Amino acid sequence: MDILTKYKSLVVFLALLLFFAASANAQVRIDRSGDKVVISGVTYYIHTVKKGETLYSVSKAYGLNTQDLIRVNPTAAEGLREGQSLRIPERLVDTVPAATAPEVVQRPRNENLYIYHKLQAGETIYRLSNQYKVTEDDILRSNPDIDISKLPLGYEIAIPRQKPLNEKEVEGYQKTQPVTQRTETGQEKEKQPTVRTVVTPQKKRPFYHKVIRGETLSSIARRYGVTLRNLRKENRDIRFPQVGDSLRIPGMTVAVPVVEVEEIVADTLTVPEELPDTIARPSELTPVTGLTGSYDVAVMLPFHLWENSRRFEIDSSRVVAGKRVYNEINRPDDWIYPRSLGFVEMYEGILLAADTLRSLGLNINIHAFDVKIDTMEAVSLIRSGRLDNMDLIIGPVYSENLAVIASYAGNLGIPVVSPVQLEKNSVLENSPFLFLSGSSLDVIQNNLARKMQDYAGCNFVIIHSSAEEEMQGAERLKNLITDQLGQTMLPEEIRIRDMIFFSRSVYGNDSINRLAYSLSDTTGNVIIIASEDAPVMSETITNIHALSRKYKLDVFGYPGMRYLDNLDHRICFDLGLLIYSPYWIDFSQPDVKRFNSEFREKFLTEPPEISYAWQGYDILYFFLSGMAIHGRELFISHPQIHNPDLLHTEFDFRRSKPCDGFENQKSYLVRYSNNYELELVQDDNQYIINVE
Repeated sequence: MDILTKYKSLVVFLALLLFFAASANAQVRIDRSGDKVVISGVTYYIHTVKKGETLYSVSKAYGLNTQDLIRVNPTAAEGLREGQSLRIPERLVDTVPAATAPEVVQRPRNENLYIYHKLQAGETIYRLSNQYKVTEDDILRSNPDIDISKLPLGYEIAIPRQKPLNEKEVEGYQKTQPVTQRTETGQEKEKQPTVRTVVTPQKKRPFYHKVIRGETLSSIARRYGVTLRNLRKENRDIRFPQVGDSLRIPGMTVAVPVVEVEEIVADTLTVPEELPDTIARPSELTPVTGLTGSYDVAVMLPFHLWENSRRFEIDSSRVVAGKRVYNEINRPDDWIYPRSLGFVEMYEGILLAADTLRSLGLNINIHAFDVKIDTMEAVSLIRSGRLDNMDLIIGPVYSENLAVIASYAGNLGIPVVSPVQLEKNSVLENSPFLFLSGSSLDVIQNNLARKMQDYAGCNFVIIHSSAEEEMQGAERLKNLITDQLGQTMLPEEIRIRDMIFFSRSVYGNDSINRLAYSLSDTTGNVIIIASEDAPVMSETITNIHALSRKYKLDVFGYPGMRYLDNLDHRICFDLGLLIYSPYWIDFSQPDVKRFNSEFREKFLTEPPEISYAWQGYDILYFFLSGMAIHGRELFISHPQIHNPDLLHTEFDFRRSKPCDGFENQKSYLVRYSNNYELELVQDDNQYIINVE
């Protein structure tokens, strides 16, 4: 072949190459699908992938995030293929055409801190995190105020460099945004406070590895130079890792900036004026009728949407020819990830309460967010501005997230309700718009101590584990009881014994003898099981039962004893066990019967007695009806003025200082009676905080 022929061939090759390159980069028109299906009660569009379509382009066409698309279609994280069917949730589809999306502005570069990666077709945050060996949260933190899922091709996204940050390299940023403050009449006035988000390099977090196709625990352990045993120990809940699972690597941490939302300047927000302390909780029920108003409610719960989207599991129960067989089997349509089940029930209760309030005249919009333990999920929501115009926030569940949201929402005057019981109530400090709906252990201990006045002159035994928190809790309880009894008794007459629990595996038969040595055969004995640790509760109650015929005993327990599955409840009934419980449900009441009927009609089941569904209903019903009846400002500063008929509790919110948040002080004294029924004991020793 001569030189001219070779030259012509090369020209033709380059021309073809340029043609195909231009075709590949051409904009592929994507038409939204008109096909809809309903799966497990959820309506989806079914989109069939055509040649040239990418994860980004499909997401943009339907106006949703690529991450939302991946959650519903997990295999899309590995890239799209022609003919693939994608499920697009109808509720997430944006009605605004993608062409109207605002232009994305490229942020200033900082080569010392970041590597800048140009986005290519089909790339996701998940892929980039694996490519650069950083976490997805690290990438999101490095690109604040940007919706990464809607960036155009070629945009330079910041990838954090893998080195510790120092003070000189970290930069904060400042943004000013209007804050809407509502008045009693429902009108809105605009404030202009300065909200600064400061990024500091003060914190390290565990390092997580996201599993990709083909990886096993052994290969991941070899990659990071750790033992398989330690890797399994660090991730006890994951036996067979699936694509997308996050594994914690033992001994490894990464330096991350800590996001702190500074408080708004004091004169930019008006704290509700305190009314005289003579306002008391009404003894009669507050009628809830003829409501008016419109409310937006954010529900922030750990729904675990990603885990629920995985509709298959690995069955390794079969062994063939000495080798274990790993079969992939599909989960049933009604399967729900166990950790999210309780919060799904809570959300169902919230929905029923919204229906009830709508029937009474309110207009309610509920915005649900999947927020788990990672604080960056809460910070991302704050940065997005999606919480700014809420009238009420229910959640998050975990204390760290709750503190972040309460600080931010409090600056905007938005009440935040913690929907579950917390171990400590310290999060209430300097958070006047925060409400703890579940009584903490401090409230239970206060009520217990007050009740001990009825047993003056008895021998008191407090049993607990050797865990530091339980040791401190038992010491606090002992001091509270001493103070209460000291009002009618001399100090030398008070007998309180502190006993650390040791299992039979340590002491054998001496375990029960240790308890017997602590009891008195001349006076009555009051035993308080000051622990919610399962072995302590179950073994201690068994030992007490064995001694009950010889000694006169009254036994009290913490609320956790009502939830213990492996406890022999026959023993509890024989002993007449007494427990301070945060709730009491009377199934004979008409409103409870109506709730069960509506729940069964809508969700094809009934909630058990121990279910977050009751809590979800009561929270939304209490707060929205309270704001509608009494006015927003008055109700938030004095919630005790509202006493509606609720399903499972009577919210009695009090606070110790005007600058602190509110905690529910209501608890019920429940007895396991000898007729094998739970009885509600009328208790006049309810602890009430004195409001300063």
